[in-house]
Amino acid sequence: MSTKKFFTKDRVKNLSAYLLVIIAYVVVQIISAGGGLPSMYKGLLVPICAYVVMALSLNLTVGILGELSLGHAGFMSVGAFTGVAISIALRDSITAPWLLLLVAMVCGAIMAALFGVIIGIPVLRLKGDYLAIVTLAFGEIIKSLFTNLYLGIDPEGVLRIGLVNKPEELITGSKMLINGALGISGVQKISTFTAGVILIIVSLILIFNTVNSRTGRAVMAIRDNRIAAECVGINVTKYKMIAFVMSAAIAGAAGTLYSLNYSTIAASKFDFNTSILILVFVVLGGQGNMIGSIIAATVLTILPEALREFADYRMLVYAIVLIIIMLVTNNPTFKMFAEKIRSSLKKKKNKKTVKEGN
Repeated sequence: MSTKKFFTKDRVKNLSAYLLVIIAYVVVQIISAGGGLPSMYKGLLVPICAYVVMALSLNLTVGILGELSLGHAGFMSVGAFTGVAISIALRDSITAPWLLLLVAMVCGAIMAALFGVIIGIPVLRLKGDYLAIVTLAFGEIIKSLFTNLYLGIDPEGVLRIGLVNKPEELITGSKMLINGALGISGVQKISTFTAGVILIIVSLILIFNTVNSRTGRAVMAIRDNRIAAECVGINVTKYKMIAFVMSAAIAGAAGTLYSLNYSTIAASKFDFNTSILILVFVVLGGQGNMIGSIIAATVLTILPEALREFADYRMLVYAIVLIIIMLVTNNPTFKMFAEKIRSSLKKKKNKKTVKEGN
């Protein structure tokens, strides 16, 4: 295989995403080792990784599948509560923090994928505004469910579950996993920046391999023209379900990573505003553009904290910056200018190749 065939446009873009993540990780580690990273930004490292993974997972639904989801934080909350509950239940059995985190993330991803199947069966038959409204309702239902859910292990080691009211069997001395509106407290903080970066890379591998596979081509065919895809024999429901469930599973793993970075976790952290924030990452980064999602999630997570010294005007400045970015990135003149620069660089590269060949 020639070098030219190996370094295709898509492959170069994929390698650039991996390289961007690895370089960012190395730079942060060097700065942190030298004592140049303030504690405020150290505390943001894991949330940034979680939000990046959430943006990547939603981009799989919005950018690749072409469906608008407004309840993506619901899958994040499923992964968060499942992962934290598993970590508390297995805390005494698994002593290695990295192994406990891995098991919790896998369980969170599986449970979120299961909810993705349950929601996807009726929802994916809808399209456009109807699908967006139903996913929005799903996010609110999940938040309400975890707000009223009681889950614990009684002194005899029996798992007890209750909705709205705490089961009578959960007396003093019971191990509470989920405590209704209070959420989960006493969480062992085992999430790390390294684990977050590994999860980002794993997410990119899953997404890129899916997009470049037969499944990915079928999904994009459905996105571009559903009727034409059905006419050539593509099972629309099947491939939409694959993309939707994969997106939910990745979001569940991100939720576990995010929640195990805090000592307490509550359902209110995964509300409608969180879903919209993740959607903003995708829109600003570009639909289907994974590198853009990584950059947008990172910048927009850091920005509110960077503006904290302007406490009275922080959210105003944040909103203005968001509007400016959206106007610039979606401006036809700016896009034309960027395309001219890209074409100019390509021509120079081709001329250089011709001269070297001569």
